[in-house]
Order: sequence, then C-alpha cells, then structure tokens
Amino acid sequence: MDNDIIIVGGGPAGLSFACSLASTGIPVTIIERQPSESLAEPAFDGRDIALTHLSVRILTELGIWERLPDDAVSPIREARVLNGDSPYNLTFDTMDESIDALGYLVSNHHIRKALFERAQDIDELELITEVGVSSVAPDEDGASVVLDDGRKLNASLIVAADSRFSETRRMLGISASMHDFGRVCIVCRMEHDQPNEGIAYECFHYGRTLAVLPLNDQQSSIVITAPMSERDSIMALSEDQFNLDVQTRFDDRFGNMRLVTERFPYPLVGVHANKFYATRFALIGDAAVGMHPVTAHGFNLGLSGQEILAKQVIRAANGGADIGDSELLKRYSNKHMRTTRPIYYGTNEIVKMFTDDRPATKVLRRWTLRLANNFPPIKHAIRNKLTESQNRGGLFPLLLR
Repeated sequence: MDNDIIIVGGGPAGLSFACSLASTGIPVTIIERQPSESLAEPAFDGRDIALTHLSVRILTELGIWERLPDDAVSPIREARVLNGDSPYNLTFDTMDESIDALGYLVSNHHIRKALFERAQDIDELELITEVGVSSVAPDEDGASVVLDDGRKLNASLIVAADSRFSETRRMLGISASMHDFGRVCIVCRMEHDQPNEGIAYECFHYGRTLAVLPLNDQQSSIVITAPMSERDSIMALSEDQFNLDVQTRFDDRFGNMRLVTERFPYPLVGVHANKFYATRFALIGDAAVGMHPVTAHGFNLGLSGQEILAKQVIRAANGGADIGDSELLKRYSNKHMRTTRPIYYGTNEIVKMFTDDRPATKVLRRWTLRLANNFPPIKHAIRNKLTESQNRGGLFPLLLR
C-alpha cells in the first residue's frame, strides 16, 4: 500500500496535521491503536485545555472551532497567581488589550471529537484503526512501516504523533530528555455557589498546587498537583471530604463546592526529544514535546508545531519537491526547537522553584511574583506570552494548563 504521508497516532496532533493537509490532495494514512468508535465519541477525561489566541486561529482555519458547542467554550478573562498562604497575587487581565479574553478553556474530548469529525470530510485520508506499528524502515528513497497484522505500507514521509512515550520515536533511535516530576495531577470538575467571573486561579500552596479554572454555568476545572505518594489518599477521599478539602484550600472564595465528575489522576512526566526528525521521519505533538501540564503549553505547542511542518510540506508539494526531503524536515525541526526547548527547560525550572518549600526558596517565590507584578515591561511581556494574541509563541509558564 503506497501513501504520501503516514501518521502514526490519531490523537489531536495527528488529526490536526491531517486536517492541515486537507486541501492539498496529498494522500494521508493515519494508524491508530484505538477503535474508530473511541475516536468518534471520545470519553470525558477530566482535562480542560487552555487555548491561546494563536491556537484558536489555527483551529478556526482548520474548520474545527466552528464545530465546538458554544457552551463548551469558556473564556478566561483574568488570571491570578498566589503563593503559599499569602493573600498577595500576581494578576493578569485584558485591560489595555484589544482582546476580550486571555484564552479559552475547552474540554479535551470536545476538541478530539471536532477534529475527528473534520477528518471524516477529507477524501484523501485513510484511517486504519485497532492496529499498531511493529517496525519502521526509512531510507533516502522512501520509508515503510509494518503493522502488527503484517501489512506493509510505503510512504514518502512518516510522522509520529503517538504520545510522549512514542514507540515510533524509539524505533528510529531518536533520544529524548525525560523528567519524572514524582508528582501526580488529579483533575475533575466542580460546581460552586458563587460565580467565578471568568477568573483563573493558580495557587502554589506549600506541599501541593491547586488550579481553579473558570468554566461556564458556575463550574470550574480543578487541577490538584501533589506528590505521587499522596495520590491514593486524595483519590480515596469521599466525595464530601474531597469537596470540603478543595473548598478549604481555596479559602471559600466560591462558597460551597461540589464534585460533578469523577476524579482522574495523571502521573507527571515531561519529555523533550533531542531532535524532531530523522530520514523521512518527523515528530509532532507529545512525541516531540510532552510538557508539565501546569504551563498550558502542551496542546498549544503541538498545534503550532504541526502547522510549521504542514506549511513546509505544502510548500514542497506545490513546488514539485520531495515532501520527505531531509532539509525540509531539518528546517521544521530547527524552527520548532527554537520555541520548545527554552519553554520546556524553563518550565521545569519554574515548577522546581514553586514546589520547593525550603525557606530560602519561599522568599524567592514571593519576590518573583512581586517583580513580575510591579515591573510593567515584564508584566506586558508575560501577558503577550499568556495570550499569544500577537502569535509570539508560548504561554506564561505559571498559569493554566
């Protein structure tokens, strides 16, 4: 079976890359282990994605944004960062900006569903489900993959979008820096008596972090980051105990708070590939960069990365050039690397600082927030990073997820 492009992984990164190529006439095949039913109707997994203005622009151009239910999009009008037990907060809003929101929260399952629906409209796309890739063999003239069922597919370019623990990346011998934070992220949704006013809170308490992110209908997305050793005790709390615990840690800002979904735990492991390409092979999404979720970079970086690669491929195809050319892939890798590398390692350092409760670090944490809050050039630069309204890449690595 011959194709121009084979994408390994039918998640958001793989589907968005296929959608970016929709009008080019380039034949694309996606290989995905999940059944098509799971892609068509993805289950709610607790994760609400903070989308920047750049991501909204990309999703709009792909025909995805219009497919999201209106009530599933929640604007973030203000963001506040708190440290320890101090009432002082670093605040960002949309004043003095020609935008009505810092960003937008959308549930992961809504985004995945919209991407799958759009992909179904692409005539040149073939989706092969319930099978994995057992081997990849690229060379200068082409590349091939062998599926678990023995089928062999040939292509000009193989693109891996199969998670931060990408088996395809390992098959090609691309090394990656991996950081196990030794922490767990527990996510859920809660409703509350008082309105959230569109304000996102990131509370860097001592011992654990609590993010309360604004949803519609007096609900919020809750993100608890704690040492992995506390995972079982948090998950074992009864619903009433959990409600009271979050409400108390949040200083009763929203009054009574109540769980409206189950709780989902995710171990926190960051991954950054040391390069994003090999011969006739490219990495996108989490296979390229898997971020700590406290920064909101993950999905947004994946979306912008696939767009960079798609533009390179489309330019080559329009010019009659080889879409799997090594120089093309190197240009993609270099451009995406310039954005992701400082964000990845910078975020890891910030996470380290804001989870370090030693006395000297507590002082540093306090003064970091005050400096950012009271020095206008820094605050303005951070807000630009937060909103990506000027397409400058990256979110401020203290807020959202």
